[in-house]
Amino acid sequence: MTGKQIAIIGGGPAGLMAAEVLSLSGHRITVYDSMPTVARKFLLAGKSGLNITHSEDYIRFANRFGQSSDRLRSALDAFTPDDIRSWAAGLGTETFTGSSGRVFPAVMKASPLLRAWIGRLETEGVKVLTRHRWSGFAEGGFAFETPEGRTIVQCDAALLALGGASYPRLGSDAAWIAWLRNKGIDIADFQPANCGFDVAWSAIFSERFAGEPLKAVTATSAAGTFPGEFVISRHGIEGSLVYAHAASLRDRLANDGKAALTVDLTPGRTAQRLSRDLARQDVKASLSNRLRKGAGIEGVKMALLRELVPSANLADPERLSHLIKALPIPLLRPRPITEAISSAGGIRWSAIDDGYMLKALPGVFVAGEMIDWEAPTGGYLLSACFATGRAAAKGIEVWLQR
Repeated sequence: MTGKQIAIIGGGPAGLMAAEVLSLSGHRITVYDSMPTVARKFLLAGKSGLNITHSEDYIRFANRFGQSSDRLRSALDAFTPDDIRSWAAGLGTETFTGSSGRVFPAVMKASPLLRAWIGRLETEGVKVLTRHRWSGFAEGGFAFETPEGRTIVQCDAALLALGGASYPRLGSDAAWIAWLRNKGIDIADFQPANCGFDVAWSAIFSERFAGEPLKAVTATSAAGTFPGEFVISRHGIEGSLVYAHAASLRDRLANDGKAALTVDLTPGRTAQRLSRDLARQDVKASLSNRLRKGAGIEGVKMALLRELVPSANLADPERLSHLIKALPIPLLRPRPITEAISSAGGIRWSAIDDGYMLKALPGVFVAGEMIDWEAPTGGYLLSACFATGRAAAKGIEVWLQR
């Protein structure tokens, strides 16, 4: 059992977590990563406060992964949000729960946690080789392009943890798709997830309001109705509230060719109250004054109404009040996957056994965003990467015992 050579290809959270689990079993573990340092995307996420997991009720948490929730459940059960917080504490990183329920490191950075984690792995004998880019299968092993040239690695088992297709500049470029498809692995095409959307803004609106946040609103799609805020961008809309609806809106665009995010600009007021208060305004007053006094709307919210609502509706208090409560923002397309926080698609679950091994490639396992699942932002993505990395490591242990 001991002394097996295991290659982990990809040094992100899933790969590093698998390395930690496997090193405790006495195996010889080597992590290969194409970048100069490991966990580049993990560090980038940590620049604005790392969402390491989420504190909501666990049953609700475990169902945040859409159609993949059932398949991910055993991995999540084995490494729950509470387990993640305890693991981080063991590395010297205390965590706290924000007002949104998201869990952050107390230092609001990823780098101290990563440094401690790498230090632990080195102490446990894990070898990390950077600037080693996997370039496909060769001679019964795995080919890598390295600073010293091409090399072939042969091992007793391997874990692929190469990420999805978002942020390719940080290493997740999905180059592996062709090599796995050539081996008969069924892979769903990648799509952007947790992404912004293009909107056909007028040049004047775009130039004036790009970067402006819409605060204290709710947004509705087939995914449900959620409060929050988002940002007007030069191309359209982006931000946490948009990301919460991204999967639903992306799929609606793909299926119907059109979609809209419906926004309530005044969640604290009813349409009836708005209609009454707007009707009381002096008809000779400017639209700006009527909206400000009758609806408490100004700034970018007022500009958004002018941008999207026909003039006739702006003049009618009843129609205007209903649009204030349910303003559809018509979308053109998702932003490119290279800008997305994460990606949907990847290796289909039907190609993976319960131990996270590829059915068509005995001894080759997968974890993280290579697999066809998606989740909203807020700690869910990272939690599932940790959990699937651990689950794949356990799968490797069982397979090696056989």
